[in-house]
Amino acid sequence: MIDIQLIIAPLIGIVLLLYLVIRVKLNAFISLLIASVCTGLAAGMPPSTVIDSIQQGMGGTLGFVATVVGLGAIFGQILEHSGGAEAVARKMLKGFGRQNASWAMMITGFFVAIPVFFDVAFIILVPLIYALGRDTGKSLLYYGIPLLTGLAVTHTFIPPTPGPIAVADIIGADLGWVIFFGFIVGFPTAVVAGPLFGNYIGKKIDVRVPDYIKQELSEESDSDSLPPFSLLLAIISVPLLLILANTLTQTLVDQGTVQSSILTDLVMFIGHPFIALTIAVLIALYWLGIKRGTAKEQLSKITMESMKPAGIIILITGAGGVFKQVLIDSGVGDMLAATMQDLGLPVMLLAWLIAAAVRLTQGSATVAMITAAGIVSPILSGFAYGEPFKALLVLAIAAGATTFSHVNDSGFWLVNRYFGMSEKETLKSWSVMTAIISVSGLLLCLLIALFL
Repeated sequence: MIDIQLIIAPLIGIVLLLYLVIRVKLNAFISLLIASVCTGLAAGMPPSTVIDSIQQGMGGTLGFVATVVGLGAIFGQILEHSGGAEAVARKMLKGFGRQNASWAMMITGFFVAIPVFFDVAFIILVPLIYALGRDTGKSLLYYGIPLLTGLAVTHTFIPPTPGPIAVADIIGADLGWVIFFGFIVGFPTAVVAGPLFGNYIGKKIDVRVPDYIKQELSEESDSDSLPPFSLLLAIISVPLLLILANTLTQTLVDQGTVQSSILTDLVMFIGHPFIALTIAVLIALYWLGIKRGTAKEQLSKITMESMKPAGIIILITGAGGVFKQVLIDSGVGDMLAATMQDLGLPVMLLAWLIAAAVRLTQGSATVAMITAAGIVSPILSGFAYGEPFKALLVLAIAAGATTFSHVNDSGFWLVNRYFGMSEKETLKSWSVMTAIISVSGLLLCLLIALFL
């Protein structure tokens, strides 16, 4: 028997959330909290139980997310300060040659966005796009779309970027599996939306460096002052490899293939995201900071500055955890799980649709991811999904939250300004690119899930 009250309650919460974010322009953190409270009350929860759910949801989520996102932000800020993003781009261009520069920019974006926030990495690297466009006479989109795709795909699919970390924590997915499948899903997606689409749209829309940008351009950095590519690659790989080693070891121990021992315990300890990222931060501080002559006071300032963008992400994620907890405690999650079993609706497709709908409506990928994860998480208790499937579910939600960025998204205007395009041209290039990433990501997740 379907409880109408439990169906209406989450709808009230979602509509209220969208209204507060879009019309009232209220901060997403506060909006999520208000929507969670109203959802709980509408579902018939006693007010005291709603308060308990808020505390439990916030505390349970932030215990993991705050630590990982905070460490990831410090890690990225150090690489940004050292000139690491530009060093990777220059090495890629040299290795691939100007004739394959679009592929070089895609791969550069793919790896740079692992530690560095999307918008920061784009602003750092866009002068190279200007230089390539000037030297070759081709549209900036020929090189810009591959770079943007690499940045967007990694920012969407591969931890320690905040989006997949938040979603993985809310639905209880293992980060190692998310990283593993993130590369498998992300790289082919980047190829399709990057060099292939970039080559097409670059011939359709001729974009040159806008005059107002030419006045802002500074001289290029001295290549000799940039950190070595091999060092950067090694440092970026450290947390990823340690986390993957943890996941692999845990899986082998659980299956009985490898006996638990001091060695396996050690691997799982240093491979936990907390320890792996701490090790990566310490290595980066020494090799990209102290070793290169950066004063300790300056490094301290850098780490403090990294907390500013991370803070709001952490709070929004915590509010997403509250929304999830309210849905669980109110019984909405069990009702949704039973309804899905009756209808036979694939949870991965449902998750993608929810994330896409929220993204298209209010523009924020973070809010879309967290809202979808909060709704889907309680449903999972009604199904016996393994860790690989839950990791793919994280990627499907992230893909949905990436779909068709348009005028209500800050990323749309960032690209619009730096490439000097009209709104129509930005929709045809950037927005279509994000749609390709979204659909390709979903299709690859569904395909891989067939073999699990």
